[in-house]
Amino acid sequence: MLDISLIVLSAGASTRFKMKVKKQWIRVGDIPLWVYATNNLNKTYAFKDVIVTGNADELFYMYKFTDFKIIEGGNTRQSSLINALQHVKTKYVLVSDAARCCVPPFLVRRLLNEAGSADSIVPYLTVADTVAYENDTAIHRDKVKLIQTPQLSLTQALKEALIQKSEFTDESSAIKANGGSVKYILGDIAAEKLTTLDANSSIFSLLKAPVKDCFYGNGFDVHAFEEAKPMYLGGVKIDTDFGFKAHSDGDVAIHALIDALLAAAGGGDIGEWFPDFDERYKNIDSTKLLENVCGFLARVGFEIIHCDLTIIAQRPKILPYKQAISKKLASILNIPSVHVNVKATTTEHLGFIGREEGIGVLASATLKYYDWTADENINR
Repeated sequence: MLDISLIVLSAGASTRFKMKVKKQWIRVGDIPLWVYATNNLNKTYAFKDVIVTGNADELFYMYKFTDFKIIEGGNTRQSSLINALQHVKTKYVLVSDAARCCVPPFLVRRLLNEAGSADSIVPYLTVADTVAYENDTAIHRDKVKLIQTPQLSLTQALKEALIQKSEFTDESSAIKANGGSVKYILGDIAAEKLTTLDANSSIFSLLKAPVKDCFYGNGFDVHAFEEAKPMYLGGVKIDTDFGFKAHSDGDVAIHALIDALLAAAGGGDIGEWFPDFDERYKNIDSTKLLENVCGFLARVGFEIIHCDLTIIAQRPKILPYKQAISKKLASILNIPSVHVNVKATTTEHLGFIGREEGIGVLASATLKYYDWTADENINR
C-alpha cells in the first residue's frame, strides 16, 4: 500500500461558472458537488488522510457534511494547496479539484501504478483538431497535451516546488519548473473539469439534478424597548419615540427571520454569525445582516421560497406597517412579496409584551435547492 494522502481543492470563487450558486455547492441529488467529488476519489483507495480546502466563510458549514479534514484555502489555487500540504505527512499526495467531480476509478489506478517513476504523474488528453496559438497554426497537435487532475506527486518535491514565487496552475508545472521529473499518462474525458455548464458535455449527463425537497426552519426573538431610539421592524422605520434595546439596531423581526433561514439550511443561528460582543455589529442596520445571510444561502445552493412572520406586540400598532414590511423583506429575499406573509397579534395585556415592555417575533422560512440544471446560462 502506498503511503498517500488525498487533497481536494474547493476554495475557489467560481467566477467563471456564471451562476448565483458556487459550482462546488451545486447539489448532485442532495450532496454538494465538493462532497460528491471527494467521495468519488476517496472510494478508489485507502488514503491515509483526506483533506479538503474551503473558503474561510464556508468552513463552519462544510464541517456539517463530512468527517474529512476541512482546512481554510487561500486566494489562489496555489495558496490553497500550500495550506493543505502543511497537513500532509505521507510520502505521496494525490491532488485534485472539486470541479473534477467524475474522475473514473481506473484513472486513479493508472496514476498510482506509476508511483515512483517520476516526481509527478500527470494525466492528459490528446488534441484531435488543428491547434492555433494566436495567429500561428504551425503547431504539431501530436505534441499538445491538455493537462488534467488528479495528479500524483512526491510530497516533498511538491512542497519544495511551491516555495517558488511564481504562480502555477497545476502541480506538474511547479515541479517541472523546479527541476523535477514529470511523467505523462493518458487521461480520460470523464475527468473533465466543470468550469461552465454545457448540456451537451459528458459531465452534465453524469450528474443528477438536485432533489426537489423543501427545508423548513423556525426562528424566535424578543427585544425590550429603549426610549429615545429609532425603531426599525422588518427593515421599516416605525413612527414611535422608542426603539429596541440591542447591540445592533434591534430589528427583532429580521433577527427572527435570519434564525428561520439559517435553521432551514442547517446553518447555525444569528448569535454564531453576528455575536453581540463584536463591535462590527454595534448599531448595525439589520437589513445588512439579512443581506449577508441571503448571499450565503445563494452561494451554497439554496433558493428562498416563502417566509412567514408573526409579530407579537401590544404596542406599537403593526397593522399600518404590515404591507411595507412584507415588501421590504421581499426585496431583500428576492422573492415576490406575496410569499412574505406578515401577521400581527397581541398578548391581551399578558406578560412582558402585554405590559408594553417589548416585542416578540416568530418566523418560519422555506428553502429549496437551486436547480442548476434549469439555469438559463447553460449552453443547450
